[in-house]
Amino acid sequence: MGERVEAQEFSREDRQRYREKVKSCLEALRTMLADGRFETERKLMGLELELNLVDAGGCAVMINDDVLARIESVDYQTELAQFNIEVNVAPHKLVGRVFQELEEELRTSLNHADRRARELEAQIVMVGILPTLNNTHVSVENFTNNPRYALLNEQVLAARGEDLDIRIDGVERLSTRHTSIAPEAACTSVQLHLQVSPDGFPSAWNAAQAICGVQIAVGANSPFFLGKELWRETRIPLFEQSTDTRSEEYVAQGVRPRVWFGERWIDSALDLFEENVRYFPSLLPLLYDEDPAEMLRRGDVPHLAELKLHNGTIYRWNRPVYDVARGKPHLRVENRVLAAGPTVVDVVANAAFYYGLMRVVSDSEQPVSRRMSFAAAEENLRTAARYGLEAELYWPGEGARPVTELVLRRLLPIAAEGLDRWGIDPANRDRYLGIIEQRCLTGRNGASWQAAMFHHLYDDEGLDRDDALVEMTRRYREHMHSNEPVHTWPVT
Repeated sequence: MGERVEAQEFSREDRQRYREKVKSCLEALRTMLADGRFETERKLMGLELELNLVDAGGCAVMINDDVLARIESVDYQTELAQFNIEVNVAPHKLVGRVFQELEEELRTSLNHADRRARELEAQIVMVGILPTLNNTHVSVENFTNNPRYALLNEQVLAARGEDLDIRIDGVERLSTRHTSIAPEAACTSVQLHLQVSPDGFPSAWNAAQAICGVQIAVGANSPFFLGKELWRETRIPLFEQSTDTRSEEYVAQGVRPRVWFGERWIDSALDLFEENVRYFPSLLPLLYDEDPAEMLRRGDVPHLAELKLHNGTIYRWNRPVYDVARGKPHLRVENRVLAAGPTVVDVVANAAFYYGLMRVVSDSEQPVSRRMSFAAAEENLRTAARYGLEAELYWPGEGARPVTELVLRRLLPIAAEGLDRWGIDPANRDRYLGIIEQRCLTGRNGASWQAAMFHHLYDDEGLDRDDALVEMTRRYREHMHSNEPVHTWPVT
């Protein structure tokens, strides 16, 4: 969730200065886009993966600092709660056997991290929401030891002016009140990055928005929270509600939420950065020494630290990213809709499906923004999150179709064509897209397996609810380590 900061209080003057600095950064970004100063040739992908730390019984343990000290890798860092860590994968070129290489690297890295965690009698679990979490786990006392998280919590609650109400009506109903943003820590995800040119950014972002409902449906892996069976991808409503700075009155007035799908297709990356500045007040008004206008006058590349920080506190499901690498500025689309897990091979299959599908939709001579309403894309996201592989989704030229039928008949061939355009090895293409195909044929993804196993243990075997969730999580962890794709896991 970002760099370490020192604890402090913010005055009205701090916020005013920060607002002006963010606007100065935005002007610098506008100038750089107009002058063509961005890197355009390197088509790179990257991946971030959030993880849970658990004990032998599958319950959260609050030892991330100790585990990270044992792992001893700059690729790993803290997240919001002490039972979270995150691993960042170095950028890769989208070509050849990149997905196989990614799978091998992730497995090697995670196996090393898990061995180190076991030295402390902990283990790592990759799952969208840890099924064994309870209210004591998602509390402010379990925040990671970094003042940034406490500051963020204070600012969200100050902006909201009241406690957080989390209400999710799914298979079962959850209604709970929290005095901190700690429930957000339950949401562990995969973030997929794609570096694109400024000219290619609008079509890439629009494509990512159009396909995220399908991504969620096939990759759902978060059916439980606080002991309740809710949506197939409960992360979506939980993340929205656990960081909502709006009171009921602000919601009624149409104030935008900080976890945001957006409200329109775009014509430029600048559209998104401008919206972020226009609609959202600062949460962490931290000032840096850099003068972006002066740096541009000298011919240097500004880092736009205030704009990046502000951008990082607005949680779009597809987020625009400005960054500087090797002294050159670039733009990325960060896709944030997918849950972590269930296995490394499932994570990589989800990535292959995303990058392949996105490539063709983005390259289309008939832009998706002219063939599909933005409201339909957002409705797809919500329907997919609620129903997973049982969802019916809209697709241009197809209307509303069962998502499994849509993927099998229409979207898998498109994704295969997209991977061919990237120059992906055909055997790799077929291996990873074949996993997506089998999920649709079997009706089995992470969420449906968790639900089926829970009901087997609870309804058929007669375990009580808590014991069934613990045993389901234990079996999930065993299968996760096998790296056999989730559609092959038994449910008895």
